[in-house]
Amino acid sequence: MKRFPAALVGALSLAGTQVHAGDITDTVHKAIVYNPDVLVTQEDRNAIEQNVREAKAGYLPRVDVYAGVGGEKSDNASTLGETGKNGYRGLHREESGISITQMLFDGFFTKNEVARQKATLQAASYRVLAAGEDVGLRATQTYLDVLRRREQVEVAKDNLAAHQRIYDQIRMRSERGVGRTADTDQAAGRLALAKANLEAVMGNLRDAEIAYVRVVGEMPTDLVPPTPPADRIPADLPALVDEARQTHPVLASAVADIDATMAQHEQARANDYPRFDLELGASHNNNIDGVNQADEDLIAMVRMNYNIYRGGADLARKRSTAFKINQAKRIRDRAEDQVIQEAGLSWNDYQTAQTRLELLRQHADSANVTRAAYLKQFNIGQRTLLDLLDTENERFVAESNYIDGKYRVMYAIYRIVASEGRLLSTLGVTPPEGSEVTTGK
Repeated sequence: MKRFPAALVGALSLAGTQVHAGDITDTVHKAIVYNPDVLVTQEDRNAIEQNVREAKAGYLPRVDVYAGVGGEKSDNASTLGETGKNGYRGLHREESGISITQMLFDGFFTKNEVARQKATLQAASYRVLAAGEDVGLRATQTYLDVLRRREQVEVAKDNLAAHQRIYDQIRMRSERGVGRTADTDQAAGRLALAKANLEAVMGNLRDAEIAYVRVVGEMPTDLVPPTPPADRIPADLPALVDEARQTHPVLASAVADIDATMAQHEQARANDYPRFDLELGASHNNNIDGVNQADEDLIAMVRMNYNIYRGGADLARKRSTAFKINQAKRIRDRAEDQVIQEAGLSWNDYQTAQTRLELLRQHADSANVTRAAYLKQFNIGQRTLLDLLDTENERFVAESNYIDGKYRVMYAIYRIVASEGRLLSTLGVTPPEGSEVTTGK
């Protein structure tokens, strides 16, 4: 998909250029497929997958081929026997050979390295999923913001049309000599304010469209008001927190990181054991050590290497990895706190938004009823122009606030689902590639 340069976004919006966006599921899908925040985690996961394969190579034999050619000068028993005199003998030296080494036992180093990389891969896969959930929620928010701003633009246009009608009516009265100039001036001032309000909400709409492009990668159009998954909301906050602890990918990633550090700690114990390797080799050399003839060898050896002392480095490494386990556990605890906090905030936001929405609806209904009554009373001289203009302004504010409240409730529902780490599955969106938890191949 072609992404719009940042400098082009505002121009496209102003020019009315649009690209099909689809419903909220389609929007979220495009966001997680093309958003760079998700792509970064995918590339990191892909790199770690190769680390798993690199670690498994420790189980396979190592094959080395070597060759060399050059000059040699030797003074030893061989040259003395061949020449009968002391002194250096110069020959053209040639070497070639092959060596095959198979690890038999390395103190469980390879086993634990594979386990560490697999756990790291699991953590990375969960991070891809977490990034997808995060971007999905941001895409949902920008989707709802565009719809919200579009509705507010329509309310502002209606408000401007109402003020234009009042102004025209007052101006006609003034021209006929039955109205006051002050009323005309007052109506003209409120008309200018209505125009300014329309410009402000249109600017807010353009901002929302720019935010949509930043997350999704294309201009929004034909957005369909979604039906939030209210049936997915848990019965209470404790139920939400419990669910989030079980399913949130951020917490699962932190747990996998603990497994990785534990495997690393076990790996640090490898030097407590001797290492055994099976070595097979063949060599073909010429003119070695001053002997002017071929020199060939075939070997099959089991070799043991056991380091006795390295200046305390092995003990320091074991202590270091033990501290890393504790660090990973603290990071897990911090992640759990963040997940619980987000669950609590999303729950509180939903409860507050629901309560406010009903009150905002009552205010909007009351403002519409008052507006209609004041208009009739103004026409028969029972209300002043200021009363009428004030009711128009109150209606505009009330309708705008209700639209804000309505979309806040929608977003709060999606946010609760996201706080569980289940936004993508709830929307029916395929998780980003690489988010499947695997132990590697």
